[in-house]
Amino acid sequence: MNDHAPRVTRLLASSFALALALLALALYALAFGQISLSVPDAVAALLGTHTDAMTTQIVVEIRLPRVGTAILAGGALGIAGVLMQALFRNPVADAWSLGLLAGGQFGVALTVAAAAFAGPAALSFLTVFAGPSITVAAAAGVSLTAVFMLGLGRRIGAITLLVVGLMLGFTAQGLTSVLLHFAARAGGRVYGGWSDASFAGVAPENLPWLAAPIGVGVVLAIATAKPLTSLLLGEAYARSLGVRVPALRRLALTATVMLVAPVVAFCGPVSFVGLIAPHFARALAGSARIPALLPLAALGGALLALAGDAIVHQPWEQHFLHLNAILAILGAPTVILILVFSPAVRGWR
Repeated sequence: MNDHAPRVTRLLASSFALALALLALALYALAFGQISLSVPDAVAALLGTHTDAMTTQIVVEIRLPRVGTAILAGGALGIAGVLMQALFRNPVADAWSLGLLAGGQFGVALTVAAAAFAGPAALSFLTVFAGPSITVAAAAGVSLTAVFMLGLGRRIGAITLLVVGLMLGFTAQGLTSVLLHFAARAGGRVYGGWSDASFAGVAPENLPWLAAPIGVGVVLAIATAKPLTSLLLGEAYARSLGVRVPALRRLALTATVMLVAPVVAFCGPVSFVGLIAPHFARALAGSARIPALLPLAALGGALLALAGDAIVHQPWEQHFLHLNAILAILGAPTVILILVFSPAVRGWR
C-alpha cells in the first residue's frame, strides 16, 4: 500500500509528459510538410480565424484528418499490443507478428474480390458504403486469425507461435495479392494502397468509422485490464481470484479485434507500433499492471505513429519514404533486444 501513491504520481507525470509531447508533435505535423507553415498560422487555421483560404484548406482538410488518424490508429495499436502480450503471455506478440494485420487485409481483399465478381451493382454498393463494409470485412479477418492463434497458442510454445504467426501473415498477403489479381480494376481501386501502410488515405467522412470501433475496444480493454493482470501470474492464480478465464479471453480478444480491425481497414498493415508501445509503457510505469499500461501505451503508440507519419511527409527531394520502413527501423532492433535480453524470453520453452 505504501507504494501506491508514488506509482500513481509516476503514472500521472508520465502521461502528462507524453500528452504534451503528442500535442507538440501534432502542431508540428499540422504546420510542416511539403508546404511549410508557421505554427501560429496552423493554429489560426484550426480555429477558423486565418484569412488565407488555401492555408485553412491545407491544415483542416488535408493535414488534420491525417494527424487525427495517426493518433487514433497508434493509440489503438498500442492498447491492442498490451492486451495481446498479456493474453498470449508473450513479450513480442502484437497484431503484426501474430498475423492479425494480414488476416484483416485478406478479409478486405476477399470482400472486394467477391463484389467485383458479383457485378457492377455489388461493386457500386461496396464503393458507396466503403466505410462500414471494409470495417466489417477487416473485423472478420482479424477475428478468425485471432481465434485460430489463441487456440494454437495453447498447444505450442511461444517462439513456434511467432513463427506460425509470421508464416500465416505471409500466406494471407499472398492470397490477397492473388485475389486482387483476379478482381476487376474497379475493385482494386476500392482496395486502395493498403499493402503499404499510410495514415493519409482516410477521408474526413470515414473518421467516425475508424473512431467508433476503437472507442468500443478501449472500453472493453479497460473492463479487462484488472483481471488480465491476474492472468499474467497464471490461469490457476486468476481462477483463485474468481476470474472466469474463458470469458476473459473472449472479451480481451473482442477488444483486440475492435482496436485492430478498423486500423487495418483504413490504414493498412501498420507494423511494430503495437509491439514497441507496451514495452515503452512498462519502462515508464515501472510495472506490468495492465491498468497502468493502457494510457501510457495509448499515448506512446500515438506518439510513435505520428512521429513516423511526420517523417514520411517531410519535403524530401528525391522520393517518398514509406511509413512501415520508418517504423521498421525502430521496431526491428527493439525485437532483437527483447529476444536477446528479456528475462521473459529466456524463460520460454
